[in-house]
Amino acid sequence: MFKTITYLKSGNEIQRRAFNVMNDLGILNDLARYNPVLCGTIPISIDVEGSNLDIIMEVHEFESFKHQVGSLYSKHNKFVLKEKRIRNTPTIKANFEFGGFEFELFGQPRTVEQQNAYLHMMVEHHLLTSYPRILKEEGVKTEPAFAQVFGLEGDPYDELLILGRKLGVID
Repeated sequence: MFKTITYLKSGNEIQRRAFNVMNDLGILNDLARYNPVLCGTIPISIDVEGSNLDIIMEVHEFESFKHQVGSLYSKHNKFVLKEKRIRNTPTIKANFEFGGFEFELFGQPRTVEQQNAYLHMMVEHHLLTSYPRILKEEGVKTEPAFAQVFGLEGDPYDELLILGRKLGVID
């Protein structure tokens, strides 16, 4: 369901705006070779004011990705590009603003289906459709909010993946 953004066209107001802004920018076409997928709170309708558009991608050649992203988006407000390691995985992130949204481009050398942002979203979507809606207006981050509601102890990011495997939502 989340591999394309067509579902956003018939979504809530923020989702429809996100669809239009992403199409105006052409970002999914420009970065198609990296299999971009929109993840996070907006796709599953639990966004709050200031939620960003998180686009995760499979990136193996960081230098060419940095060059392409820089040439496409460095002219936009608050553009920043960083390389780091997240949970021992080489990661590249770029942030910028466009059309009233903050974008976060996130690349790792693994398929999007294996990245935690995608896995978290799949588990959260399952929980939201299977259990009462979780409200985040108090400012609690997504994964900690799920951990709190479902009584998950330990690192909420890890525990959510463990729960997803127990429920058979992810492998």
